[in-house]
Amino acid sequence: MRFFFDARYIRPHGHDGISRYSAGLATAIAELADVTFLVHDPEQLAVLPDGVEHLFLHAPTSAKEPFTARILNAYEPDVVFSPMQTMGTIGRRFRLILTLHDTIYYRHRTPPAEFSPLVRLGWRLFHLSYVPQRVTLNAADVVATVSETSRDEFARVRLTKRPVVVIPNAPDDLGAFLDTEADAAATPSHLVYMGSFMGYKNVETLIAAMAHLPDKTLQLLSRIGPARRAELEALVPPGARVEFAGGVSDEQYARALADGSVLVSASLDEGFGLPLAEALGIGVPVAASDLPIFREVAGPGAEYFDPHDPGSVARAVRRLDDPAHRAEVIAAGRAHVARYSWRRSAETLLDVASSLVDHPGSVRGAR
Repeated sequence: MRFFFDARYIRPHGHDGISRYSAGLATAIAELADVTFLVHDPEQLAVLPDGVEHLFLHAPTSAKEPFTARILNAYEPDVVFSPMQTMGTIGRRFRLILTLHDTIYYRHRTPPAEFSPLVRLGWRLFHLSYVPQRVTLNAADVVATVSETSRDEFARVRLTKRPVVVIPNAPDDLGAFLDTEADAAATPSHLVYMGSFMGYKNVETLIAAMAHLPDKTLQLLSRIGPARRAELEALVPPGARVEFAGGVSDEQYARALADGSVLVSASLDEGFGLPLAEALGIGVPVAASDLPIFREVAGPGAEYFDPHDPGSVARAVRRLDDPAHRAEVIAAGRAHVARYSWRRSAETLLDVASSLVDHPGSVRGAR
């Protein structure tokens, strides 16, 4: 089977969510099968395993993108996988797996700030209706997504006629940055937040909750622009301890989590919730919004709260102050999150690809 993996979304100098998903899955699948990776930047090869077979292509934002399938036809792939859904499909002569991670931007239509004005306009127009997405996804043979929650949402809004298979995200091993494991016996003194500061992330509620937690410090680790930081700083309750790190390395992130912390998220919407899985993987307890996706990812390894109620946030954090209860939550969380690994996701992807070649009418693991 000639299998092509679209690695053009990898960011060599700092991952976003799609880049991290691409890199994690690509690294794992390279250990399992012969794969040709599609790249557009030579520096992307530094993120991939040494010596992998690769093919240089245009960037996914290029005007050539609608004609990608016609270009790839010349190389005679059997199956192509893309971690996004925007690959051009006109005239394709191969099996295709496209990925849609979630439907968040139909509910929160503000595009990422780093996009150009023209791309931002196109983004908004694309998400005004499900019709463009349906046309895009139906041009594939199989649609991949990262969670059961997303697959259920696709079915609810009838987003595609194609089989949908779950190829989950997976946490990186933050324990590799630690000399010792997180101290589960220490009463948490820090609340750690990792994620963007877009409106639906609801960081405002975390800040408001600190009025009820004067003995703890909220550490906001992610990069943040000056204007957004000023907005949030103005919301800090008198006497509350809130720190803006402005961005940290993976090692700094791991050490902050292991330093007597609770990982917190008051998000109103998520596609997966990778920070929850990362924290649980190294034995750090979690307090999070009571969302279906968070319950899927964290299971019994978190205390859940009403994301609209700062008092509910504080009560969830306080429940984790009890040593015996905290130990139970941590153990349950580690057991639950062990189901997620890049190798397991890569095996699922290869199984789907093989079934497309061997039994195109029946794709294993899809529905």
